[in-house]
Amino acid sequence: MGTGTEIGRVRGLGSAKEGAHHWWIQRLTAGSNLLLMLWFLFSLLRLPHYDHATIMAWLSEPLAAIPMILLVLSVFWHFRLGLQVVIEDYQHGESRVVMLVLLNFYTIAMAAFAIFAILKIAFTGGAV
Repeated sequence: MGTGTEIGRVRGLGSAKEGAHHWWIQRLTAGSNLLLMLWFLFSLLRLPHYDHATIMAWLSEPLAAIPMILLVLSVFWHFRLGLQVVIEDYQHGESRVVMLVLLNFYTIAMAAFAIFAILKIAFTGGAV
């Protein structure tokens, strides 16, 4: 197996021509996950109580709902990027394509459910 062209090795691009971009996006989402999780933990620690009403009131504020949505987006994007690499490394043939499509559907669906729940709380204040 060859190592690619000399210019390809210098640029850090594999045969798909997107290796460096994928690597950077994965690092950026990891950094945003760290910052947003720290925000989340410190925000929870500052709450006076941890009952349902307090959490719902906190999440209904824009300064809590918006970073929470960003956290969900960042976590699921990072999740997808990481599992994409695992699938690409260990699945071969048609099952690889099927697994990547299922991964994309699952990630989008779960992120949409989480964002919907946050928006429902933010706009209704948790009212049923």
